[in-house]
Formats: sequence, structure tokens, C-alpha cells
Amino acid sequence: MSITFRPSELFEEDLEKSVLGPPYAEVLSDEIAVRMSVPFSSDDSRIVSGVWEAEPGLSRWEFLERGEVIHVLAGRMVVTEDDGKAVTLEAGSAAVFPIGWRGTWEIQERIRKFFVIFAS
Repeated sequence: MSITFRPSELFEEDLEKSVLGPPYAEVLSDEIAVRMSVPFSSDDSRIVSGVWEAEPGLSRWEFLERGEVIHVLAGRMVVTEDDGKAVTLEAGSAAVFPIGWRGTWEIQERIRKFFVIFAS
């Protein structure tokens, strides 16, 4: 079975709206609005994939039991691993946040990303 969709063709109204917060991230700024669509989840939920969009803000992430691979479709954010160097991700960038990654995400411009979350 395969699932095909075009992340760049999803409209804002196609995404489920919520507010960023635990257990995914600790918000370090004002409330951050997020929108998401998850067209794929494995039977055991160890792999989840979809599109995520968020408004600007600062948050702390700790990937303790899961990791994430992203491809930025639009927008810009700066990710800084604890004791690491800041890296700017923008449209066309990809990043891997392995299990154990800890740091901050500063979304500077509304971001839309394709993601794959994986559990150990």
C-alpha cells in the first residue's frame, strides 16, 4: 500500500488547527498556532507522516522517545541544539532530529514542513 498526496497543495482549511504545547514542545514565547494533516500512521503508530504548519514563535523540543525528519516547504526557522550552533532552515531545507536531540526552534516566518516521525 502507498499513500500519495501533495503537501504543497494543501490549503490552510485542510489542516487541523491547534495550539503548540506539551507533550510535543514547551512554548517559550506567546502562544503558537499550529495546523496539521496526518495522512499516514503505521498500525503501531511508530511511524507518522504529514504536513505541519506553525506561526512564528520560540519553543523548546526534546526528542527523547522519537525522532523526526523534515523537509521545509515554506517559511523559515532557526534551530539550535543545546550546546550547538544555530542553523537556519528555509524552503528547500531538510533536517533530521534524531532521538536524543534537544534544543529550540525559533520560527521566524510561518513555516510549513513535510515530516516523518519515527519511534525507537
